[in-house]
Amino acid sequence: MKNTLLTTIAAVGALGLSTFASAADLSGVPSGDYAVDPTHAYVTFSYNHLGLSNPVISFDDFTIDLNLDNEDPTKSTVNVTIDANSIVAGSDVWKDHLTGEKFFDTANHPEITFSSTSVEAARDGNYKVMGDLTVKGQSKPVALDVTINAAMNHPMSGKPTIGLQASSEIARSEFGMKAAIPAVSDEVALHVTAELVMQ
Repeated sequence: MKNTLLTTIAAVGALGLSTFASAADLSGVPSGDYAVDPTHAYVTFSYNHLGLSNPVISFDDFTIDLNLDNEDPTKSTVNVTIDANSIVAGSDVWKDHLTGEKFFDTANHPEITFSSTSVEAARDGNYKVMGDLTVKGQSKPVALDVTINAAMNHPMSGKPTIGLQASSEIARSEFGMKAAIPAVSDEVALHVTAELVMQ
């Protein structure tokens, strides 16, 4: 999967487009298994660097698998797997730094995963998806705020398609990445925007 870095996501405030804006419902698509469209999906994270900038880093290779229960979306499940070494950092030097032992240590921990444990309906048709995030071999519970942007038969392919965005904030120190805190913020904002297609 070859995705480009979306620097404009830096403006999305945890997740920038308000996760509690009006959301589309899921009545336009059937229950079943959905997988990410690799040409319309982005996973990024951002942090503060010395108070000078807010870098946005992306991953280029990942899967998102959703099992949708249309009648009761809170019974749905989602799983995400990211190739940690596919990080897009803006330079080879910075990629080597981020994939090294002080940060993602991809030689020993090649994957980042998220597996949902529960889904709750939130305000205005949004959802809160709880799950276990595993980074650098350490698993912690994380809550994602999820907005359904649209759910419909795709106007070009005709396939049922769900467009969504999700966000969360974590402390990287909880996942064994304490280097350079507090000069480089412990707080990290996670962002996902994706189109999922019925399989």
